[in-house]
Amino acid sequence: MPQESTMPERHPLNRSFEWRSTQSLGRLVSASQARAFDSEGYFVLEGAFDAATMKRAIEEIDPVEAGVESLLRAQPDGRVFIARAGEITFSPHLVTRSPWLRDFVCHPVFQGLAGDLLGDDVRLYWDQAVYKKPGTEAPFPWHQDNAYTFVVPQQYLTCWLALTDTDLDNGCPWVLPGLHRHGTLLHQMTELGWSCCEDPEDAVPVPLRAGSIAVFSSLTPHRTGPNRSAEVRKAYIVQFAPEGAHVLMPDGEGGGLREQRCDAPERQFPILVDGRPV
Repeated sequence: MPQESTMPERHPLNRSFEWRSTQSLGRLVSASQARAFDSEGYFVLEGAFDAATMKRAIEEIDPVEAGVESLLRAQPDGRVFIARAGEITFSPHLVTRSPWLRDFVCHPVFQGLAGDLLGDDVRLYWDQAVYKKPGTEAPFPWHQDNAYTFVVPQQYLTCWLALTDTDLDNGCPWVLPGLHRHGTLLHQMTELGWSCCEDPEDAVPVPLRAGSIAVFSSLTPHRTGPNRSAEVRKAYIVQFAPEGAHVLMPDGEGGGLREQRCDAPERQFPILVDGRPV
């Protein structure tokens, strides 16, 4: 774990964070995986889904992503925020577009992960597909998911599901172990997205076979590399937060903050209530 003297500066809203240690409750996460999540901020769940399931997920996502790509190509500079035509697309809230995906995010695999790592009352927080196109040289910067929208509690769960095989050649995830225990870090906006650090020496690549999941904390710094292959690298990102989680939003009145609960019924619905699947 990095020494305290080398810690990046903390996010200004991160005033009193304390990491809540994870103890597997036996739904899905093993004791060794729980320890890895606690100390390193991530683990890999190999072969969580079979090839037929990934094929169906891609069939549900591809038409939506094609619409996103068309929208980007219609823009004067071919981009919207951090999405760039022909390079990288983000297709959010797919559960509002596909009944199959709405059921899929309630799969026992996700319920087991969320229950063991977050507790008995859990909602879907966010879902999106991220497609990185062939020939994309730009990496996606080092960031924590909680830096894009500041959620309280800061500690929620990201499931980075590989829809296609991903490796060093086509832009697999990398993680920076240990820093998750310090809460949300200060980020700077770049033309590629929020960034919390430059490339560190102790970064770890996380190649994944299709159907496997990189399970990491919302506070685990991570990035993805270039896609130098001839195929689109396809991933589905599914995030879960404890019941009662809320986003801190500017209130528009003198720089204050207001709380917005993460409970939009069409896309932030419960997947576990009192420990029971919904």
